[in-house]
Amino acid sequence: MSGESIFFTSKDGLRLHARCYGARASNATPVVCLPGLTRTADDFDALAERLSGAGRRVIALDYRGRGLSAYDPNPANYTVQVELGDVLTVLDALDVRSAIFIGTSRGGILAMLLASVRPQAVAAAILNDIGPVIELSGLLRIKSYVGKLPAPANDAEAAKVLRDVFAASFPNLSDEDWRGFAHRAFKQEDGRLVPTYDVRIAETLKEISPETIVPDLWPQFDGLAHVPVMVIRGALSDLLSTETVEAMSARHPNMRVVEVAGQGHAPMLQDEPTLGAIEQFANAV
Repeated sequence: MSGESIFFTSKDGLRLHARCYGARASNATPVVCLPGLTRTADDFDALAERLSGAGRRVIALDYRGRGLSAYDPNPANYTVQVELGDVLTVLDALDVRSAIFIGTSRGGILAMLLASVRPQAVAAAILNDIGPVIELSGLLRIKSYVGKLPAPANDAEAAKVLRDVFAASFPNLSDEDWRGFAHRAFKQEDGRLVPTYDVRIAETLKEISPETIVPDLWPQFDGLAHVPVMVIRGALSDLLSTETVEAMSARHPNMRVVEVAGQGHAPMLQDEPTLGAIEQFANAV
C-alpha cells in the first residue's frame, strides 16, 4: 500500500484517517475518494497511484468505524449526516477548497450531499454505481452480509468467503483478484482475521425490509447540475438500474456514463478501461 497516512480529529473527538498521494502543491484539481458503506481507502489505491503519478493530488478517506479510523462507541453515529461532517473536517484540515469527488455507493451519496451543503467544494463528481434511486433488492442483499461474514482462518479462506458472497456480482475475477479483494476486506487483529469495518454498522440496516420504501435523492443529485458528472455503473449492478441512469442523463445532459462489463455493485475501479476513463474525465475538468 502506497500513499501517506494522515490522521485527524473529528468534532466529537474520534481519530480519522486519510491516505494522501501526490504533491500537495500540485496545480491540478485534487481528487477526493469516498468509499462504500463498509469499504476503506484501500479500494482506491490503484486509481490514486494512476492519478497521482500524472501529477495530481489524491486523498482517500476512511470513515469512522472503517479502515484505520477509530470505531465510534455509539453505532448510531454511523450515518451519512455524521460522516458528511467528518468529510468536511478532513477537507478543512487539508485545505481542500475544491476537488473532484469520486464516491463509491455511500461515497456517492456523500458527494451529492456535499454539493448541497458546500457547493463550491465540488468541482466535479464521479458516482460509482450509485444514483438518486437506490434499488431495494440491492439494499436487501447488502443487509444480508454486512456484519455477518464467516470468520476466515487464513487468507485463502478469506478469499473463499468473499467469492461465496460476491461471485454473482463479479463472475470474472481471477484467483489473484479474489485474494486482493480479501486483503482489502479483512485485517489481522489479535491473531485472527476480522473485517476492516466495525460490524455494528449492520445496525444501520436493521430497519430495511422487503416493504421498505427507499426515499429518492433527486434534489441532492440536482445539486450537481452546475458541475461535470460521470456515472460508472456495473453492468450486473442490483443497486443502480439502467432506468435510473437514463433518468439522470435526462436531468444532466452532459453527464458521462461508463458501464463496466462483468461487474456488479460496485465496480472495483482497477481495470484499465475504467481507470483510463476516470483519468480522462479528471483531465477535462
